[in-house]
Amino acid sequence: RVAKIKLDLDRRVGKLDRRVFGGFIEHLGRCIYGGVFDEGSSLSDDRGYRRDVLQAAKDLRIPILRWPGGNFVSGYHWTDGIGPREERPRKTELAWLSEESNRFGTDEFIEYCRLLGAEPYICVNMGTGTMEEAQAWVEYCNGTGDTYWANLRRENGHEEPYNVKYWGLGNEMYGEWQIGALSAEDYVRKAREFAKVMRWTDPSIELVGCGLSGLTDWDRVVIEGLAPFVDYHSVHIYTGSDDYWSNVLAPHQADRALRTTRAMIERARYEQRVEHPIYVAYDEWNVWFREREQTSGIEERYNLADALAVATYLNVFVRHCETVRIANLAQMVNVIAPIFTSEDGLFLQTIYHPFNLCAEHMQPVVLDAYVECEKHTLQDEASSWPHRVADMGPFDVLDVSATRDDSGRDLALVVVNRDPDREARTTIQLTDAAFDGTVTTYEVTGDEPGVTNDFGQERVGVSERSVEANGGSLKHSFAACSVTVLRARLA
Repeated sequence: RVAKIKLDLDRRVGKLDRRVFGGFIEHLGRCIYGGVFDEGSSLSDDRGYRRDVLQAAKDLRIPILRWPGGNFVSGYHWTDGIGPREERPRKTELAWLSEESNRFGTDEFIEYCRLLGAEPYICVNMGTGTMEEAQAWVEYCNGTGDTYWANLRRENGHEEPYNVKYWGLGNEMYGEWQIGALSAEDYVRKAREFAKVMRWTDPSIELVGCGLSGLTDWDRVVIEGLAPFVDYHSVHIYTGSDDYWSNVLAPHQADRALRTTRAMIERARYEQRVEHPIYVAYDEWNVWFREREQTSGIEERYNLADALAVATYLNVFVRHCETVRIANLAQMVNVIAPIFTSEDGLFLQTIYHPFNLCAEHMQPVVLDAYVECEKHTLQDEASSWPHRVADMGPFDVLDVSATRDDSGRDLALVVVNRDPDREARTTIQLTDAAFDGTVTTYEVTGDEPGVTNDFGQERVGVSERSVEANGGSLKHSFAACSVTVLRARLA
């Protein structure tokens, strides 16, 4: 059977916000120390930033970077991480049962964001932290007056305000693993007070309320309680399984979460007459299931099947572009991450490649792609996570997103062929448009779904080729177990 992908360039879903290609770094294992920041390494610059990691991260085109956590933030006091590094206190770190040197703090994070070309997104401590501490953090970063915290930033060598726009109101405050965990009702009462003083300090900031999976009573209570105060509701969902089909299809839980969250937001805004928009910040997502112990360092090694799952997540975000405006892959280096380092260098994990290709090639206008292809019914679903998606099936074997530029002359198609054994012969049809010459394809695949990358061994990479295409249709075969980005100029 020949699959069909049909595109009408006028059938627009909405605009893609490039902040969905965001990243996340936490004081966990080797993410920061030994990852982005490695003082004394021959691979680091004189400030301590790993040059090779910075370049690999730059290539991902990350527009927004979340920090410092994650679970870490609920025990983190930001004033420990400013001033001369030699004078900063070394502390016991309870979230991940380690020690924190505090040598990488607010000023280093902002500097790293500037080097990366990313907007900083800071999550405040609502576990052991106080409202006063959160307010002071905003003032230190953004204050312009003759005040203590703004002057302290200047004393630390930073005359101009940092203008940090994005601020998260705590991390996973629902979880028993979180320092200072709260009920939804207690979290709302506390977060409203934090939100008031933070926004009074700088009315231009945008606030992110602490959501769960987008599917729970916690989410409902928080959305209803914080709708007048926040600009985003966060969602965290991780997936992953040793079972191939469970692994590659699990990201469709994000479909369900985004539909449900959008409905709760719409209801709250309507009932409360909230005029400002509220979007989803899907600020932790990834495949994560092999390394989940608190003391493991969480250095997951990814295979080709995981790369297909990551590409599917990104396609989901594209299709829900009117709901999700920020998304942050967790995390960026070493810890469940696309970049993996040693003292001597780094390698790019399999999941790096679809993320990189999507960030580079996806266009601003999202199209409603019609897909006709083989379907798969998920049976014997298996995962260590509580999410289940089998009821959403049967699933298209081809997962597709389509975007174009504003002029309608440049098309990007992202196709994930989740059949592990068979290529998908496909006809791509355009309505009232035509291909105009060269079509370039970028393909991520490997010998089999379980193949991984390692130092000096890139078994999963990107292959590029070009074909000539004219007229309203194009025939293409998508390799088994692959992610393909197709770029085309249109007449």
